[in-house]
Amino acid sequence: MSTPDPSRRIPLTVPQMGVVEEVVVIEWLVDPGAAVVEGQEVVIVETEKAEVALESPASGAIDIVATVSDDEVPVGATLAYIDP
Repeated sequence: MSTPDPSRRIPLTVPQMGVVEEVVVIEWLVDPGAAVVEGQEVVIVETEKAEVALESPASGAIDIVATVSDDEVPVGATLAYIDP
């Protein structure tokens, strides 16, 4: 069994959404270590005006979840990593 290469991990970050400066993590739709496919909704975040589902940027496994529900997270912050 090979050791995963941390340099290959792909970050899932909070995208820029208009003038929003931060979001609140509402719910993770997958568990850490779960397999995901590119485009799959993995986490729901809330802005001042709406709830938004963020999609996985790649296929692989959710390797590290850097936030938990109810955390306030700035735009650009890494929420998790995808280990392809």
